[in-house]
Amino acid sequence: MEILLIDKMDEASWKEVARIYSAGIATRNATFEKLVPDRKDWDRVHRKDCRLIARLGASIVGWAALSDVSGRCVYSGVAEVSIYGDPEYKGQGIGDKLLKKLIIESEAHGIWTLQAGIFPENESSISLH
Repeated sequence: MEILLIDKMDEASWKEVARIYSAGIATRNATFEKLVPDRKDWDRVHRKDCRLIARLGASIVGWAALSDVSGRCVYSGVAEVSIYGDPEYKGQGIGDKLLKKLIIESEAHGIWTLQAGIFPENESSISLH
């Protein structure tokens, strides 16, 4: 059995991050997005310091990232959570491990509140959060 590792997301991860994001978009209950943005646009709206990937062996099977909820300084410690998993690995605790590590990372970077917008049909995400 392979061990799940949580690593920092890097530029080389983008192709797999985009593939997993596309699978989430296809469910129509994970995001309002219709298409995966290009890497530059995705990079612009996500914090640079709290980006993670989950690996099983050489395969990326999930990712998590934070976005600032506002540019106002009073919200500097508030971020929105995005967690996506490869549907092939659903139900294996990948999201839970990503969220736990994301909480640790967020606290290390001065985030005091995490929030998530979740569609009511997305029972997996509701259960996770």
